[in-house]
Amino acid sequence: MKNSMKIGVLTSGGDSPGMNAAIRAVVRACEYQGVKCVGIYRGFQGLIEADFKELNARSVKNIINRGGTFLKSARCNEFKNSEGRKKAYDNLTNENINALVVIGGDGTFKGATAFQKEFDFPIVGIPGTIDNDINGTDYTIGYDTALNTVVEAIDKIRDTANSHNRLFLVEVMGRDAGDIALNAGIGAGAEEILIPEQDMGLERLLESLDRSKKSGKTSSIVVVSEGDQIGKNIFELAENIEKNLKDYEVRVSVLGHIQRGGAPSCYDRVLASRLGVGAVDALLNGESNVMVGIVHNKVKLIPFAEAIKSSNQFDVSLVRVADIISI
Repeated sequence: MKNSMKIGVLTSGGDSPGMNAAIRAVVRACEYQGVKCVGIYRGFQGLIEADFKELNARSVKNIINRGGTFLKSARCNEFKNSEGRKKAYDNLTNENINALVVIGGDGTFKGATAFQKEFDFPIVGIPGTIDNDINGTDYTIGYDTALNTVVEAIDKIRDTANSHNRLFLVEVMGRDAGDIALNAGIGAGAEEILIPEQDMGLERLLESLDRSKKSGKTSSIVVVSEGDQIGKNIFELAENIEKNLKDYEVRVSVLGHIQRGGAPSCYDRVLASRLGVGAVDALLNGESNVMVGIVHNKVKLIPFAEAIKSSNQFDVSLVRVADIISI
């Protein structure tokens, strides 16, 4: 089985710090097991265009500390239809690739699920996204690094907020998941945190900020998840606050894509390494249509159907912690 196996690896969707570490682990696990490994450039687009390159242990040297993905990533509408997927299958067959490791988020896993169902092709996924919005794994690759990036940025913003007695609205990424906002907000000592899982509403936010001002706070930080209902237009929110609370001078900072870049944290490097090795082990053991995740610090296999059905479970207890320590 091993001698005839050839595993392809690709990254798809948004990049996240630690993807390179995961690729490195997949390639080196293949070599350790005596299995050939092929890098597929530009995700599913590279599958359709046969953008392949055989990799070995030396091909992935000095990348564990690099952010992004050296295999590149791309959105691919053509892979969403059966004709595009047939092209990808033919290219894999021609190259004698008989299994895939795909690194990405729920969109990546949905594409992999459709491909696996059509061609009964062995695929194992590794969750790589800063949003931490994949069901069945406690953490996704890149999430920890993004948190640290956000906290560092907010710490610097707070220096300016304190110097000028201002209120800063800081928008962070996360799509429809508030994990980055909630955890980074607690870590950076934010006065309020707006997340899509719990719609605070404008009135309650104004009341809270008014209480903060009356309690003697001269500056404030409000962390806003990009998917939050009242924070979807953060500049409009800033105008509403200034209109209703005359004592506040409001500034907006949108952190944007700096959250997706930078050297991965030690945690993300170790997580990526564990999941990369776990993905190769799973394929060699005959597993398919599953994601390799981390649950209670143990590597687990989660069916794609479960991984993509909903976001990771939200920790409501952290909201209470945030409320208590922000008074």
